[in-house]
Amino acid sequence: MDLLDGRLKFRHLTLLAAIVQHGGVARAAETLHLTQPAATRTLRELEAIAGLPLFVREPRGMRPTVYGAALAGHARSVITEVRRAGEHLEGLRQGHDGTVTVGTLLAGANVLLPRAIARLKRERPRLTVIVREGTLDVLCPALLGGELDVVVGRVGPAPKEGEPLIQRMLYRERIMLAVRAGHPLLGPDAGPVTLPDALEYPWILPVEQTALRQEVGALFVERGLPLPVDRVECTSILTMRALLLRTEMVALLPELVLRDDERLAALPVDLPSVGRTVGTTEAAHRTRTPALRALLQHLDEEAASLRETLTAGADPGHPDEGVR
Repeated sequence: MDLLDGRLKFRHLTLLAAIVQHGGVARAAETLHLTQPAATRTLRELEAIAGLPLFVREPRGMRPTVYGAALAGHARSVITEVRRAGEHLEGLRQGHDGTVTVGTLLAGANVLLPRAIARLKRERPRLTVIVREGTLDVLCPALLGGELDVVVGRVGPAPKEGEPLIQRMLYRERIMLAVRAGHPLLGPDAGPVTLPDALEYPWILPVEQTALRQEVGALFVERGLPLPVDRVECTSILTMRALLLRTEMVALLPELVLRDDERLAALPVDLPSVGRTVGTTEAAHRTRTPALRALLQHLDEEAASLRETLTAGADPGHPDEGVR
């Protein structure tokens, strides 16, 4: 027999499973909100399609034959899978299932994004979050191409008219010179620390494709200083931290990273022109999925908390350190 020739319908399977469960056509018809004649007609159609007797009629009901029991087992599996498909689609509609793919830059990966993802996963444990780290020259084409749902991290100047990007600013964060706790520049006999003092040690600089590297380069030109010759170029927080802890190197790190790490410390060197506004970047032509909307909500809530933290710790003498 060929059950895929188009004659077998879902209503045949639901009736078969109901008859096996309830032991008769009358009760099965009642549970399926059918009339008994309609249920009897459907059963006859099913037996004709199968070409086999599916039930034995008894005084107190109906008993499935070996064929009926076998087909009923498959029917229950099909019904379960269709039900799961409906639940899956509803979960996708509500954002409880599915996937959200996030591109991240250094500024978004350290504190904001992990906190938002943790909240999202507590709320929607079946939702899969994929995080891809990179620089803007890599992440923006992936965003426009549909490989990413959103980019979280540093946002630059507002997109020009006609550009297919939407940016939202969440908070502004200082960039500081970071060293390991106990670094010679922090010793009791070190005295006031200046940028030239820090240049006597190896540095970790952002790679050339980043806006932070451009700002640092401009700062060094403004101060009449050369870029460190003894340097490593890196954007990985884990690599930078490991190098700082094992050496006497100097790195540029966001303020929130230093606040959360007792083994690192900030040098008292003012970098007024170096900072970053953290936010989200989306493709203007794409509709937000429910999963993305949920992530953005948690990003907004965590950013509000971080703004309070940064404002509370800002130096009143430096107005550019707050949110703007």
